[in-house]
Amino acid sequence: MSQTIIITNEDILSQVKLSCKIPEFVEGIVTRKVVENAAFEASLKVETEELQIAADQIRLMNKLNSADDTWAWLEKHSLCIDDYEEIVYTTVISGKLAAHLFADKVELYFLEHQLDYAGVVMYEVFLDDEDLAIELFYAIKEGEMSFYDIAHKYIQDTELRRKGGYQGIVHRKDLKAEISAAVFAAKPPQLLKPIVTSSGVHLILVEEIIQVELDNALYQKIASNLFSEWLKEQIAKVDVVNYLGCNSEA
Repeated sequence: MSQTIIITNEDILSQVKLSCKIPEFVEGIVTRKVVENAAFEASLKVETEELQIAADQIRLMNKLNSADDTWAWLEKHSLCIDDYEEIVYTTVISGKLAAHLFADKVELYFLEHQLDYAGVVMYEVFLDDEDLAIELFYAIKEGEMSFYDIAHKYIQDTELRRKGGYQGIVHRKDLKAEISAAVFAAKPPQLLKPIVTSSGVHLILVEEIIQVELDNALYQKIASNLFSEWLKEQIAKVDVVNYLGCNSEA
């Protein structure tokens, strides 16, 4: 025989508290209120067409391809139409606020941090012995061995060894300072002299330097990052009064 369990709003709130998720939910609430207040102060308005576009995007993102799919999704998340409209509105107004605050700052930020977005296509073999690294460097230079031969012999990780030490596209910010300086000063394709860092010796082949342009995707990413940092600063200034704690008797 199946069992019927009734779940109330109080049960849900209790479970949220017991799962120690209250700080995350409080931050979400504060974030929404900060956005709403800032948008109001900036006199930002949301047009019906903007809401419709955002609603369509949210449905697409959640793979809600029909009215039945949408209703099922709403029911699954205990949402009504008003809740859904609030989700859509919050999405739109957040985007408009981000554009209002940072639309004219993204390009300057990119120019100031352009080097951080540069990338390099590189191959790397990590060694513990500097003398061995130098020996292998000259072996490659003199045509006695290929970089692939060395990678195949000295790389322990199976997948990385199969790729010949290929690291993919690596960004400047993801490299140690001493490696970054040498890599981005290279004239590809170029084998760099072994670089010694605190973690060991790096034998690197630079295949290509990629200079990033400020396309729409990167523009949106930078704007989003700037907005996120702004939100953190605003949230840090808020005094939150939380009435959900246990009451203690004097």
